[in-house]
Amino acid sequence: MNDEHEHFILKGDKELNRIREKKIKELMKERKQKMKKEPFHVTDADFNETVNNHSLALIDCWAPWCGPCIALTPTIEKLAEEYSGKIFVGKLNVDENPKTAERFQVFSIPTMLVMKNGKEIDRIVGLCPKNHIESILKKHLG
Repeated sequence: MNDEHEHFILKGDKELNRIREKKIKELMKERKQKMKKEPFHVTDADFNETVNNHSLALIDCWAPWCGPCIALTPTIEKLAEEYSGKIFVGKLNVDENPKTAERFQVFSIPTMLVMKNGKEIDRIVGLCPKNHIESILKKHLG
């Protein structure tokens, strides 16, 4: 391989890396914005890291077959939007993530866990109005 060809390959690699890094930054920014405005789907694998990285989190424990859980979904989505940047809002499907559900003894759904710095500080069980959830969140915001 001659020097000119080698230079072309190295230059091409640098350009690809530049494009790749730019795209990754754009995707991360997009993901960050999306995470803040709509509930993030939490799993057994990322639960600890997720709640530990947010000072205050609301985790909705739910299942797709649960009528009250489905009825609560618009409220959870609205809270995620309204409290963007203040409270992390996540959803944990208990059927797909039984370890976390068992760890927190979630025996009925919907159950909303209020987490502060990775520790459960409050819990809301059952379908309830948005203003009730907000009153509990506001109590822990300050």
